[in-house]
Amino acid sequence: MGAMKIKKGDRVVVLSGKDKGREGVVSRALPAEGKVIVDGINVAKKHQKPTRATMQGGIIDKDMPIDASNVAVISPKDGKATRVGYKVDDAGNKVRICKRTGVELS
Repeated sequence: MGAMKIKKGDRVVVLSGKDKGREGVVSRALPAEGKVIVDGINVAKKHQKPTRATMQGGIIDKDMPIDASNVAVISPKDGKATRVGYKVDDAGNKVRICKRTGVELS
């Protein structure tokens, strides 16, 4: 498995699964597992027992990891899903670019 091209803070769209077509922001990237956690996507109900740390128990909604291959970065130029590439800029820094429009991703 190569390096993961999706980073925390990226705006992504879900390509497959129960949340297909929905958009969200990556809140956490898990490169070792090749997964990402997206706000409001792949939400599971977790039965939480009251503990000393969290005195309140009950059923909480938890964002579960989704495979990075099932999400695509949204291009800042036109708002459509795109693949991510790399290029070296004039200053010698490696930057992520949008494959479809060529725009630099922050």
